[in-house]
Amino acid sequence: MIREDAIEKDIKNGYVSVLKIDGTIVATGCFVDDHITRVYVLPEHQKKGYGTFIMKNIEEQIGEKFDKTYLDASLPVAALYEKLGFVTVMHERYPVENGVILAYEVMEKELHKISTDINYDGRKFIPKMNSENGEVGEQTNFTYHQNGNLLWTEYSGGDILKGSLIGSVLCNGELDFVYHHMNQNMQIKTGKCHSVPTVQENEKIELSEQWQWISGDYSKGESLLVEV
Repeated sequence: MIREDAIEKDIKNGYVSVLKIDGTIVATGCFVDDHITRVYVLPEHQKKGYGTFIMKNIEEQIGEKFDKTYLDASLPVAALYEKLGFVTVMHERYPVENGVILAYEVMEKELHKISTDINYDGRKFIPKMNSENGEVGEQTNFTYHQNGNLLWTEYSGGDILKGSLIGSVLCNGELDFVYHHMNQNMQIKTGKCHSVPTVQENEKIELSEQWQWISGDYSKGESLLVEV
């Protein structure tokens, strides 16, 4: 379990990002200045993209003041952070107890501030195309909001009673987010998505999306959203 007293301690010492799904805290991350000190995802929610989402959220906050971020990683975990763009800058060894030596990597990542001219705040979209295993359709309406790199959206209509997503705007305007909704069968579905924008001649945006369910059958799909 994610202990609330541990989160409160992190809040006093630095800054905390918390990810809630259906009112339950599933992942947390903490940083102090330019140093990421902790990222934790509940075991039953691992391998769903939540850890990566928390990491990106923390990087965006650190990027408001710093050009680089750092973290300490055990040797088995270092390979995972390399996939997120971190590189090892120092090998450290620290004596703990009973003669045991803890070996870990000091890792660094350069941060890039948002540079795209696209702002999604207040824009509305509808799906033009979706894979057969998807649930949103042409009757589903999306309303996007943006504050800096933070993106969130409400959507409903068609087979969707109510849904929301939260994620980040990358420096090139692309989107990474997680989403959940309740369908007409009163089923709660969750997923993750990477979205690539194209600005049309009329200045409207089309979003080409690669998504995957992180509940149910974990199948993947593609969709295209158009601005209205």
